[in-house]
Amino acid sequence: MRPGELFVLAWIAWIVSWLAAAFWYSKPLKRAATYEVWAYRGIILIGAVLLNHRFSQRIGAPRLWYVSLDGAYALVGVAVVGFLFAWWARVYLGPLWSGAVTVKSDHRVVDTGPYALVRHPIYTGLITATLATAAAEATAPALAGLVLIAFGLWIKARLEERFLAAELGPDAYGAYRSRVPMLVPFMPG
Repeated sequence: MRPGELFVLAWIAWIVSWLAAAFWYSKPLKRAATYEVWAYRGIILIGAVLLNHRFSQRIGAPRLWYVSLDGAYALVGVAVVGFLFAWWARVYLGPLWSGAVTVKSDHRVVDTGPYALVRHPIYTGLITATLATAAAEATAPALAGLVLIAFGLWIKARLEERFLAAELGPDAYGAYRSRVPMLVPFMPG
């Protein structure tokens, strides 16, 4: 199977499995409902369109660099590692997970497993997979898609942090925030 087909297969497998697992969660007590929710969703959606290989083909976007066959296979591996990291975090959260910014009745700060490495490991995994996909695509629209998806996830992470600090208390979330980086392991912030 060629790398392009493997990228498509990996993304489809992640999306389908993620949607199927969306039924495994506990009911939220409260959701964040602000313009930021629609903003990050819209930004991520536009980024996903730009990241899509067919979009770059349709508009005739030239490749900005050459990716060898071995390099493309390696990038598929990086994308899969990103998906697996996101899945590790998703499974680790169990019923506390939600696709939206919410608080649950038994909500608490999870600071072990992947959450000891970064505060938002699901987003880190998705950004990693997106980075690998954009690097393999090597077009300006794909790079713009990467930037938009990363920016959208960053907006969501910031919204989530403000919401959780307000709901769980600034001391509980603040202590975690001061110890663990937001998106990039071993990097302050």
